[in-house]
Amino acid sequence: MRFNNHWQVEGKHAFLGASKYHWIRYDLDKMRRIWENKFASERGTRLHNLAAFCIRERVKLDKNGTTLSLYVNDAIGFRMTPEQVLLYNDDCFGTADAIVFNKGVLRIHDLKTGTHPGSFDQIMIYFALFCLEYDINPYDIEMIGRIYQNDDFLELIANPADVKEIMDTIKLFTKEIDAMRAVML
Repeated sequence: MRFNNHWQVEGKHAFLGASKYHWIRYDLDKMRRIWENKFASERGTRLHNLAAFCIRERVKLDKNGTTLSLYVNDAIGFRMTPEQVLLYNDDCFGTADAIVFNKGVLRIHDLKTGTHPGSFDQIMIYFALFCLEYDINPYDIEMIGRIYQNDDFLELIANPADVKEIMDTIKLFTKEIDAMRAVML
């Protein structure tokens, strides 16, 4: 038999694909919720890309009180770098939405476009990754994190002891991963 060629979808995954087979047990309401979550995630990615572009190009948005305008304008005001990867090793890294380190102050802002409340745990990990990557003692700097969501922001001044504890956990866990990987090879 000669099979049809579907080059336009090769390498892609269908929303109702066989490899994500759980949908056959959804009711219509659940299918709609899953679709809306998928759309919201894609919209969040587009908003992050737009924000990064505006910050890089120093294009301020109208001060209309929206999450996006607050985030972008504050990041520009603090002269932050958008979408910066912070790397300890191949097993532990992440991308800070906006970051700046100036005069002993590390500032990291996180843009949340979804409805689930943001957590400072993510920003705390970024603080730890920054300190590990750039060999900075967290007790020697001030660390300020913000979560932008729901047309407002929350701010945290990090406790250096908490950041140090995350740094130690990263070191311990990645060392163990290396040991487990060595046994597997």
